[in-house]
Amino acid sequence: MSKQLNIGLFGFGVVGKGLYDVLHHTPAFQSSIKKICIKNVHKPRAIAAENFTSHAAVLLEDEGINVIVELIDDADAAFEIVKKALQNGKAVVSANKKMIAEHFEELFKLQQKHKVPFLYEASCCASMPIIRNLEEYYDNDLLNSFRGIINGSTNFILTKIFKEQLDFDKALLLAQQAGFAESNPQLDVGGFDAADKLSILLAHSFGVIAKKEQFIFNGIENIALQDAMVAKGRGWKIKLVASAQKLKDGKLAAFVLPRFVTEGDDLFNVENEFNGLITESSFADKHFFKGKGAGAFPTASAVLSDISALRYDYKYEYKKIFHQTDTVLTNDFYLKVFVSVDDFTKIKRTEFEWVEEWHNEFKHSWLIGTIHAAKLAADDWWKQPGISLIACPDAIVEDVDYRKISQRSLELAGVV
Repeated sequence: MSKQLNIGLFGFGVVGKGLYDVLHHTPAFQSSIKKICIKNVHKPRAIAAENFTSHAAVLLEDEGINVIVELIDDADAAFEIVKKALQNGKAVVSANKKMIAEHFEELFKLQQKHKVPFLYEASCCASMPIIRNLEEYYDNDLLNSFRGIINGSTNFILTKIFKEQLDFDKALLLAQQAGFAESNPQLDVGGFDAADKLSILLAHSFGVIAKKEQFIFNGIENIALQDAMVAKGRGWKIKLVASAQKLKDGKLAAFVLPRFVTEGDDLFNVENEFNGLITESSFADKHFFKGKGAGAFPTASAVLSDISALRYDYKYEYKKIFHQTDTVLTNDFYLKVFVSVDDFTKIKRTEFEWVEEWHNEFKHSWLIGTIHAAKLAADDWWKQPGISLIACPDAIVEDVDYRKISQRSLELAGVV
């Protein structure tokens, strides 16, 4: 049986205002916003001033409010709000991926202790309901891997670079003007946003609780127009892809990197602000999810879906975490990558186990080779200005002992 939800809303930006409008005009939804907490109560608003307060306690201590919806962009403040709400026995809905990823374990324990739900579908892929699918459908021993485009802003930028031959700065400006980029665009283009999302998805897919510092990640800010031209020449595109894959030894490889995708890949035609994610499991084989991953209404739709689920006391069961026995995150694997530079001396060539191609051109040199992920994790030379590292379509390499042939391959490639 559904129940009446009395909501305390934190934040009244585009998503918060959209949520208010939907609930205000849908009485049959059995949910209403009782009070809204904002920073500046003196700012003119589209609704009456008595709906607002600047004091969090007004919402958090009100026994008549049984749901807190948190939609602010300050991760530290959001954590304190969510923590207090859970301690006070209130259900919580949030879209703050940075806050959730950084405090996942504590938030998980708070839910178990106070026996209240905390839902956050909007934190990962906006309108695409991937968390609930990973949580409910795939058993841990059936899911082998997932990979996907989980940041709409960077996908929009890369689409503009490919389709309109724009340089990075112009494409970023368009993303900001369209409202797709974070208030701090570095979170998007630096890969931090996608890495936080991957951190959350790892818990719901494989039961692994890990912060982004535990796996390698990077964004797209060093991608050059020449890289796009190399990709086009091979019939490929570049996407920022989050990946998680069980290795043959049972351990889990995870990373977020720009990646070449081929025309036969489902991610190839995921363009603009859309997200796309491919799962592979033992019996169901492949599933492909696609939906808008940025923008006010797609995000609001996921928030609304979580609120609707609370009417029926839905909560995440965290089955993968509770049944977790042997899945361990590792950087002990090899990656096949493309590395381009404006000066070939910037490439740490001796770090590579195998080099397949080497091209030295004026102000744009590049190679394709295989490198151990642990070496990328230990040194950030590949993140420096003037260097772009892009994973190849067949990114993870498991079947060859490169250590036995690495020196000879470098000699044949003429780089040592």
